[in-house]
Amino acid sequence: MNKLNEGHGELLGWYDPDEMREWIRKNKSPILKDKTMSVKEATTKFIKNNSYLASGGFGHVRVSMAIIHEIVRQKKKNLIISGKTGVFDLDFLIAAGCVGKVDNAYGFGLELRGLAKASRRKAESGQVTVPAEWSNAALQWRFKAAASGLSFLPGRIMLGTDTLKNSPAKVVTDPFTNKPICLIPACYPDVAIIHVHRCDKYGNAQIDANLVEDYELARAAKRLIITTEKIISTDEIRQKSWNTVIPYFYVDAVVHVPFGSHPCNMPNLYYSDEEHIAEYIKKTALDETTSEYFDKYVYNTKNFKDYLELVGGKNKINYLQQLESGKNKFKYPWVKK
Repeated sequence: MNKLNEGHGELLGWYDPDEMREWIRKNKSPILKDKTMSVKEATTKFIKNNSYLASGGFGHVRVSMAIIHEIVRQKKKNLIISGKTGVFDLDFLIAAGCVGKVDNAYGFGLELRGLAKASRRKAESGQVTVPAEWSNAALQWRFKAAASGLSFLPGRIMLGTDTLKNSPAKVVTDPFTNKPICLIPACYPDVAIIHVHRCDKYGNAQIDANLVEDYELARAAKRLIITTEKIISTDEIRQKSWNTVIPYFYVDAVVHVPFGSHPCNMPNLYYSDEEHIAEYIKKTALDETTSEYFDKYVYNTKNFKDYLELVGGKNKINYLQQLESGKNKFKYPWVKK
């Protein structure tokens, strides 16, 4: 192919597909075995300093916050984070000092809640770097390429943009049309963490919501940690096998964590805890108060269950369940009366 252009961004998370296939063959077993373990054990075993980490769900929805908390509690350092789906979880890890680089798409924001002040502060000061930029679709297609066992996917997105200039994508002549086409390199995360509605002990996982990119992400990652609201029997999984979007042989750890997405939303189960998110945003607006938040809610709690008790326990969870079911209406803390 005739190369026409290429970006100057750093290529993160890329492996030769054949080398990746050989690694999978040597390190992942197709045998059915019990993969249940604790949050602490899964984090210790699979998430290392300098790992490329990708988080499932999207924004403030279906995020594996139990693992995010434990990463902070264990003080992991210099993580490389995929910035496609990461919003609250990404800012949380950056605010805690766990992130070195962001392979970025969305940017540093908290959606309708405003800018992610901790992320922006650390990026602007150089404590966190952004060595590559992508569009949301491009970063998702990187996982799709990896899941397909390819080194890249072609697309027409990013052509003629500054985003392409800041990425490691390449532009070549399409051999069929003789027009420019963008080659989007695959991304194989070292670890992916995905929160699901239910799972069996082997890792067969079901999601009752928009999958976003989790179908592809589960198939692209070297290691996959599943956190789940509920563990059910394999017989129950097989009764509705068509709902099993992540089969067991991709999964390395199954972690049972009810309400494990708090303070984020878990579709059909509980609403996002906007009061707590507002507290987080207020505390992380400044370096001086950021440490107060993490001392209170992470370092001075033994585990995620302790944290849930601290934020309100059963009363808070019941309230969030009622909000999700529509029995109560919530007034957002940042909306002026």
